[in-house]
Amino acid sequence: MREFVINSNDAGQRLDKFITKAVPSLPQSMMYKAIRNKRIKLNGKRGEISSRLAEGDIVQMYINDEFFEKISVNEFMNVPSKLVIIYEDENIILIDKKNGMVVHEDNENTADTLINRLKHYLYEKGEYSPENENSFAPALCNRLDRNTGGIVIAAKNAEALRILNQKIKDRETEKTYLCVTVGKPPKKHDIITAYLEKDSASNTVKVSGRKTPENKTIITEYTVLKTSDKLSLLEIKLHTGRTHQIRAHMAYIGCPLLGDGKYGINRINREFGVKTQVLYSYKLKFDFRTDSGILSYLDGREFQAENVWFMGKFL
Repeated sequence: MREFVINSNDAGQRLDKFITKAVPSLPQSMMYKAIRNKRIKLNGKRGEISSRLAEGDIVQMYINDEFFEKISVNEFMNVPSKLVIIYEDENIILIDKKNGMVVHEDNENTADTLINRLKHYLYEKGEYSPENENSFAPALCNRLDRNTGGIVIAAKNAEALRILNQKIKDRETEKTYLCVTVGKPPKKHDIITAYLEKDSASNTVKVSGRKTPENKTIITEYTVLKTSDKLSLLEIKLHTGRTHQIRAHMAYIGCPLLGDGKYGINRINREFGVKTQVLYSYKLKFDFRTDSGILSYLDGREFQAENVWFMGKFL
């Protein structure tokens, strides 16, 4: 038998969701059967799948010990804890991710990921201990491609994670990008619309000017900040958030990103000696329009990455 005392990071979850996180080795079919057969109890009584947990509740699980994995910190302790931090408080941390780093473990099983560095960093500070958590671990709220740098938002507790995920979903955060394109867009400022379809087999997207049942609308706003004979520096805001949207949309209007191996011009990339897309998520603003709970103090605040690697390099 294993007993879990629900803490603040566990509270608010459904019983089945909590068990899925707390005992990941337990098959769902066995979990639901154990709940029905009263082998999983909530406060000494039969638990319901949809029961919402409160701080101080006790979950008792009468199942085989083999399903209770011993927690190991080795995975994140074996990577560096160094991070470039833009802002940090008791609830969130804003990290400046550099080009070349993956945010989560990829198909190559890369251990040195941003999430593992974050866990190591917070472990060293005494703000995260997996031994003291049943179902929560610090989490990243947004993703960036390996070769795109910029601001990544991370949550230190479950309540902050819940709020941030909802705010991002409701587009109550505003991200601004810098990029260098090959060529000059037709206007100094414009809001452009097209339609994007993913090709999972090639991990690319296709953009067209015609709506179909398969594609999705993309809306991209750009402002030209500087131009040269061959290149332009742009500031970009996304009105929709689709896979590879900036890279594919700019290529569609004839101004692919410098260094982009998928949507760019390899001849120009080689000319400038660039092997990665020149794109950076450099500015973040919190623009809350609905209740933001414990994160209300962030409303209206804006943060910016200081060292964008390509500024002043190509133009």
